[in-house]
Amino acid sequence: MSVRIKVCGFTRAEDAVAAANLGIDAIGLVFYAPSPRHVSIARAQKIIAALPPFVTVVALFVNAAREEINTVLAQCAIDVLQFHGEESPEFCRSFARPYLKAVRVQPGVDLATLAAAFHDARGLLTDAFVEGAHGGTGKTFDWTLIPDHLPLPLILSGGLDEHNVADAVRRVQPAAVDVSSGVEAGKGIKSAQRVADFVAAVRTAQS
Repeated sequence: MSVRIKVCGFTRAEDAVAAANLGIDAIGLVFYAPSPRHVSIARAQKIIAALPPFVTVVALFVNAAREEINTVLAQCAIDVLQFHGEESPEFCRSFARPYLKAVRVQPGVDLATLAAAFHDARGLLTDAFVEGAHGGTGKTFDWTLIPDHLPLPLILSGGLDEHNVADAVRRVQPAAVDVSSGVEAGKGIKSAQRVADFVAAVRTAQS
C-alpha cells in the first residue's frame, strides 16, 4: 500500500497548488494563532479554492474552543480535523468529521493506550516532543518508541525532510508521513523543489 504524503503549514495558494501537482495527498492548514504558519479563514478559503480535485484538506487546531472550530468548519471546505493539543477523545469525535490525533512522543508516552482511546480516529500522528511547542519544530524523535503494532494507522511526523524520509519509511513503515518545516524555504513558505525531492524520496523507499 502506498505511503500517503501530507504537507502541513501552507500560507500561500501557489505553494499548495505546486505541492498538489507534485503528487501529495493532503495539505494542512494551521488554525493556531501562535504558529508562524497560522492562516486566517480568508486566507484558508483562497488556498482551498485554488486546489485541484482530490486533495484532502486538513485543519489543525491546538486546544481550540468548540466555537472556533465550528466557525472554521462553517466557512471552509475542511475534510479532516487534526487535534494537536490535549483534546479528549469525546471532544475530537464530537464534530461528526474525520479526525487525526497528534501525539508528541517522548519516553513514557503509551502510544498503544492513546490509540485505543482515540479508536475512531483516522490515524495517530506522532510528532517530536519539544517543550512549549505543538509541531513544526523540525525536530525528530526516537522512532524506536513507536510500538510495532498499533490499532490505528500511523502518520509519522517530526523533523522529516528529503534527506531522512526514505530511511523513516523503511524503518517505521508508516501509513503516511507528514512534513512542514522540512520542505520550506522560510516559515510558511514551501519550496517546490524540496517538496519534489521529499515526494521522490518517499516513492524511492517503497520501490
